[in-house]
Amino acid sequence: MSQHQARKRFGQNFLTDESVVESIVRAVDPARGDTVVEIGPGLSALTRPLLERLDHLTAVEIDRDLAARLRKQFDESRLTVVEADALTVDFSQFGGALRVVGNLPYNISSPLLFHLMTWADHVRDQHFMLQREVIDRMVAQPGSGDFSRLSVMLQSRYRMHKLFDVPPEAFDPPPKVVSAIVRMVPLPAERLRPVSERAFETVVARAFSQRRKMLRRVLADWAPQVPWEALDILPTARAEDISVDRYIRLSDALVEAGLLQAG
Repeated sequence: MSQHQARKRFGQNFLTDESVVESIVRAVDPARGDTVVEIGPGLSALTRPLLERLDHLTAVEIDRDLAARLRKQFDESRLTVVEADALTVDFSQFGGALRVVGNLPYNISSPLLFHLMTWADHVRDQHFMLQREVIDRMVAQPGSGDFSRLSVMLQSRYRMHKLFDVPPEAFDPPPKVVSAIVRMVPLPAERLRPVSERAFETVVARAFSQRRKMLRRVLADWAPQVPWEALDILPTARAEDISVDRYIRLSDALVEAGLLQAG
């Protein structure tokens, strides 16, 4: 088969290091009957070893040339190729207890992670390769400079673990950054949840919009009605100092005060 030229617009960097591939497959540890969806299979570096462990795999691929290549390489009874942008895919169509894996294009990693949150109830776990600095933000704890809007939003829905780093030379072409692997497991239904997801998103986005400022300044017109003491939040704290649970309680308090709409 002819050599595929990596396409910049799709953020393509193909994994070529077999020892890294083996480590990822070992981390996922798929069982024969698992429902696995691979995002961005590319040149099938992960696809092939996953299929050795699975009865069937679904692959979501945006590049039509690569999608055609995959259909030629693998029997459709083993591999279903969904030719689409993962950002537009309804993941509920694949059933429940999904195990989602992929070397995610770095140029759409955050939007894709937020898109997948919509389908978290259908997911058992997710294993992704991403830029290391993105994963460091995903797993960061309050008080750390890496703690961000991404940290709060994802930690409100998943338990996450950074597994290991992947050097640039494991890819062709090599990216300019170090990558890493993250495991994401959706939190159970009994987790602490905001009364309004929309209000929670609004509060977190506003808090981190000026992360160097004190919360009482960033929240401005809302600040006088925030029950700071009851929430155990200092008005002089900055966005990165507040835990996920406190953000949930803060947004609930603002909904209760009528400053934000539920919904």
